[in-house]
Parts: sequence; structure tokens; C-alpha cells
Amino acid sequence: MYDERILAEKAHEAMKNSYCKYSGFSVGAALLCADGTIYSGCNVENASYGAANCAERTAIFKAVSEGHRKFTAIAICGGKDIDNTIECPPCGICRQVMNEFCDSSFEIILPVFKEGSIAGVSKHTLADMLPYAFDL
Repeated sequence: MYDERILAEKAHEAMKNSYCKYSGFSVGAALLCADGTIYSGCNVENASYGAANCAERTAIFKAVSEGHRKFTAIAICGGKDIDNTIECPPCGICRQVMNEFCDSSFEIILPVFKEGSIAGVSKHTLADMLPYAFDL
């Protein structure tokens, strides 16, 4: 078992490292590995929009590059105001990357912060978010 509030706080903290000078929309993610290790990530934008990377994929790629392949959950936090975030579900590309490394019960935690504190959290499974996943 894990503490979803810790993941939410780590995702919120990761927003501060976001490089989002084009959209002004910061995103942070905190990925929980099966062994309890947590990797954070933020979105990194680029003037060539296709060269940007989402927070979720940043966290997953960091974990994979360190040898991790089994993941339990991810918290994703985003918005234009770090102290007052909105529910920020992963994009389709990130959902597909999650599908590559996670089973259908992988949990996606979407916290909302108001005035810098957790105001609410919704939880979803990867199966809920990607019902017709592409797999080989």
C-alpha cells in the first residue's frame, strides 16, 4: 500500500521545475515504482512543439533509465497557477507509454490543490483511462 497524499505532494513539488514558457501550463508527476522508489518529472516545452515532453513521460523515462520496469501508481498535478491546480489527466501519448510498462490496474491519481493544499483527489485505473489500449 502507498500514501496517495505523498505522491500528490511530490507531483505538486515537481511542477516548480516545469519549463513551460510557451503555454504557461505547469505539470508535475510523481511515479511510484513497485519497490517503493518515487521518480518525479515535469513538462519541458520547446519552440518546436513536437520536441516537448510531458511530466508523466519524464518520470517514466527517468525510472526506466535507472532500471525500473514495474510501476504501481502515478500522481499528476497541473495548471497555470501552482497554488491552485486543476484536475490534469494524462494525454493520449502518456497513456500509451503507461500501457507499455503498467498493467491495467495501475493507478492514476489526479489531485487538485487550492491555496497550496490538497483540496481533492480523484483516482482512476489505466484501464479506465485507456479502455482500448494498443498492444502487441
